[in-house]
Amino acid sequence: MVGLGPGSPEHMTGRARLAIAEAEVIVGYKTYIELINDLIDGQEVLSTGMTREVERCELAIARAVAGSKVAVVSSGDPGVYGMAGLILELLYRDDTHKEIELEIIPGVTSATASAALLGAPLMHDFTVISLSDLLTPWELIQKRLHAAGEGDFVVVLYNPSSRKRKEHIVTARLILLQYKPASTPVGIVRNAERDGEEIIITDLENMLKHPMDMFSTVVIGNKTTAKLGQYMVTPRGYNV
Repeated sequence: MVGLGPGSPEHMTGRARLAIAEAEVIVGYKTYIELINDLIDGQEVLSTGMTREVERCELAIARAVAGSKVAVVSSGDPGVYGMAGLILELLYRDDTHKEIELEIIPGVTSATASAALLGAPLMHDFTVISLSDLLTPWELIQKRLHAAGEGDFVVVLYNPSSRKRKEHIVTARLILLQYKPASTPVGIVRNAERDGEEIIITDLENMLKHPMDMFSTVVIGNKTTAKLGQYMVTPRGYNV
C-alpha cells in the first residue's frame, strides 16, 4: 500500500518512490495512476474507475497470490480514507491469504497538505469528517458534525460537495453555526499541491459564496482560530 501524498512528486516520500520502482504490478484508481505516470517504467498497470474499489483490491491480491510484487497506490495516506483498510479486510476474510507480506507506506494527507498552505490551522485538536454519504449514512455524518461542533474542534471536511450532492455542505455549515461564531475563519483549498491549486480564507458566514467540489478540502476553525495576515492560525496556547 503506497501513499502518494497530495499529488505533486516533491511531496511523495522516498519510500513511496522506491516501492513504485520495485513493483512488478501497479494497481490504482485511474486518476491516481495519472499522478505517477513519470514513475512508471514498464510495470503492468491495473486501473479501474470510482466505486470499483473492491474489484481493484481483489485484483491486487490475486496478483500477489500469484507471486508478483504489487503496489496499490492511493492518494494522500492509504490509511486515511484510502485502500489500506479494505485490503486488510479482504486478506483476513480468507485465511489462505494471511501469509501475504504487506507494507503500508504512509503519505501526506489532504488535511495536512491543505493546512500547510493555509498557515497553521491544525495547531490544536481537530477532527476530519467526510461529507460523502456513499458508504456512511448521512444521519451519522450529521451526528458527528454536532459532536465536533460541541467539542469546539477545528473541523476538516473532505468531499464537501459534488455534482449530485450539493446540500450536505449547506447543512454542515448550519450545524456548525450552532456552536461556532459566524466570524470563524474558514480555509478552502482546491487541488492542494496539484495543478490548478486554489487557496481561499473566508469565514463561516461567507463560505458558501466560494465554489467547492470533491477536489476541495475545507478547514473550519475553532473559537480561537484567527486570520493573521494571509494565514489562518489556531493558537496552541503559548504565552506570546
